[in-house]
Amino acid sequence: MTDSIRVLARAKINLYLHVTGKRADGYHLLDSLVAFAGFGDWVQVEQADPGTLTLTVDGPTAEFLPGGEINIVEKAARLLAQHASAPVGASIRLTKNLPVAAGIGGGSADAAAALVALSRLWGQEGLPKGVMDPLALSLGADVPVCLDGNAVYMGGIGEILTPAPRLPPAWVVLVNPMVACPTPAVFKARTGPFTPAAHVTDSLANALDLAQALKARRNDLSDPAIATVPVIAAVLAALDAQPGCLLARMSGSGATCFGLFGDEPSAQMAAQLIKKMQTNWWSVAAGLESFSRNAYGPGLPGS
Repeated sequence: MTDSIRVLARAKINLYLHVTGKRADGYHLLDSLVAFAGFGDWVQVEQADPGTLTLTVDGPTAEFLPGGEINIVEKAARLLAQHASAPVGASIRLTKNLPVAAGIGGGSADAAAALVALSRLWGQEGLPKGVMDPLALSLGADVPVCLDGNAVYMGGIGEILTPAPRLPPAWVVLVNPMVACPTPAVFKARTGPFTPAAHVTDSLANALDLAQALKARRNDLSDPAIATVPVIAAVLAALDAQPGCLLARMSGSGATCFGLFGDEPSAQMAAQLIKKMQTNWWSVAAGLESFSRNAYGPGLPGS
């Protein structure tokens, strides 16, 4: 067993998101091309006495986590401990850098990172996919895609993952107005017909090709999210106005939006300009990553 593991819980980005239907139990069916940014929260785990699981939370956005609830990282730890072959324990530290209720899978990415880190810490990396995937789904609809960590097409309610081609090099600027946008409210506000699935079949040689392919698709939750949190429209406008921005779009159910850029200097400049214009907004530039680097498929780099 390893003494300490640190894993990056990368921000999840829905490059497009179509609502394709609705199940009898009320859950919506989705079609989405998902990739990840090279920026996120950190989950660090260390050995503790068997049966002891503790969680401390810090970081610039930690204060926005809801109080009085069991954190999803702790839930993930307790679920994985049930499958361990021997009594296990851990001291867990979650450093929050991502906004909360933001449409970029912060909590789901944290849970996935905890599963990856603890499986290594406890020598449980041999647990089969048939165990890990249902465990991840029981924590939330977005946890399986964060656990996979690759660029994938996400279907069903989030549990059907189909590999997508490797995406071309690109950068994103993520912007959040620091206003929570609760997912249930956005889905409740959605009206109109459903949208067919639309996997990208075009050859994508560069970021411009990716932007053109995405422009033929949309995020079906943008309009209901803007109706719920109107400032999202201002975020999209601010991104679209930046030099070099190839596409501005909301991710997930909001309120985080992303701008797609072809190079790092343009993305970094845009992130800084938006920070200067809107000092209360959260903004960061990061590379768009589309491949996995770790066991169980999660592209969650540890150090």
